[in-house]
Amino acid sequence: MAGLGDTAKMLAICGGKVYSMDGAPLDRGCVLIDNGKVVAVGETLPIPEGCEIFDATGKVVTPGLIDAHTHLGVYAEPTEWSAEDGNETSGPVTPAMDALDAINPADIAFDDALAGGVTTVMIAPGSANAVGGQCVVVKTVRKPTVESMIVKRHAGLKIAFGENPRRVYGDKQKAPVTRMATAYLIRETLQKAREYLKKKGSKEFVPDFGMDAVLRVLRHEMPLRAHAHRADDIMTALRIAREFDLEIIIDHCTEGHLIAGELSRRQARAAIGPQLITRAKMELKDKSYRTPAVLAAHGIQFALISDHPVVPNMFLSVYAGLAVRFGLAPLAALRAVTRDPAEMMGISDRLGMLAPGREADIIVWNGEPLEMASRPEKIWVGGSEKNLSADNGGAATWQQK
Repeated sequence: MAGLGDTAKMLAICGGKVYSMDGAPLDRGCVLIDNGKVVAVGETLPIPEGCEIFDATGKVVTPGLIDAHTHLGVYAEPTEWSAEDGNETSGPVTPAMDALDAINPADIAFDDALAGGVTTVMIAPGSANAVGGQCVVVKTVRKPTVESMIVKRHAGLKIAFGENPRRVYGDKQKAPVTRMATAYLIRETLQKAREYLKKKGSKEFVPDFGMDAVLRVLRHEMPLRAHAHRADDIMTALRIAREFDLEIIIDHCTEGHLIAGELSRRQARAAIGPQLITRAKMELKDKSYRTPAVLAAHGIQFALISDHPVVPNMFLSVYAGLAVRFGLAPLAALRAVTRDPAEMMGISDRLGMLAPGREADIIVWNGEPLEMASRPEKIWVGGSEKNLSADNGGAATWQQK
């Protein structure tokens, strides 16, 4: 193992069942960590002299879980009006808005997420607007400033179809009152960005933060993140993405099981959830717990999400287990909260699996992670162990060694 660096900083997690998400599970595997990164994974690794060893015998080892759609910190807990910063409802098109500027890193829900094994989250604006603003990916280890938590600065442009924009602005007697107007406003915004790009460098050019955000989408620097529940709204989102040659992820995808063949044909990607909710509005009337299994059967890549605070994201592993109960293969469910969201968000070179060069975000579970009774017993983020000090019912307090 020569060349692995300072052995005083090395850690070997050995003896447990390892789900690396980069190959078949290892019944008695070992994960070797150096300077905050995974350097080797296998069943018979040579352990360098002086390396710290954590005995994971009888435990299960996974990458840190990734929740690909939340509102952590922008709807901080306790959730009441002073902490609700997710929707800028002064206008239906607000691409310049940035979730990063609304995140409260003191939100106690970050601690809860980490206690549940969720080490990385995508944070998005809400779905009140046709064009709502920019998303960001962060680690869930709370730090004094949100900048020090960032994994990916520009992770998507939130757009929303269906009932929410219609309700918010229809009540104000302004567009969008209909689904037609929602689609129009999104197309108009994308077309304006095209014209904005043409003017760059000319005397007529006037800098615009909103158009700069939309240009990131046109240049394929970040995808559209499209809130869409109903099948027709999903198809409208895909149609617009095709018209403008854009990358898109369908958030929620509630009726995706009704059009799975079409989603497969178009190579769509989805962030499914939250699953553990009631049919609280009309566009949820055909929701199904079998949606993940149906999409998997059609070869569609997807993540499973919490939409926190709609449901608490500290139970992301439970929601993945629920998908297994309704037909999704266990490895596919685990992949949907690790490797798949990392790939979809363009961070798989850093996170989502235990493989050489990846950041050492590692969870040791006391049982199979998708089983209801299982919980994290040890957590490392970037190779740094997090110690839990909390009662069983309250929020967690994490301290770094």
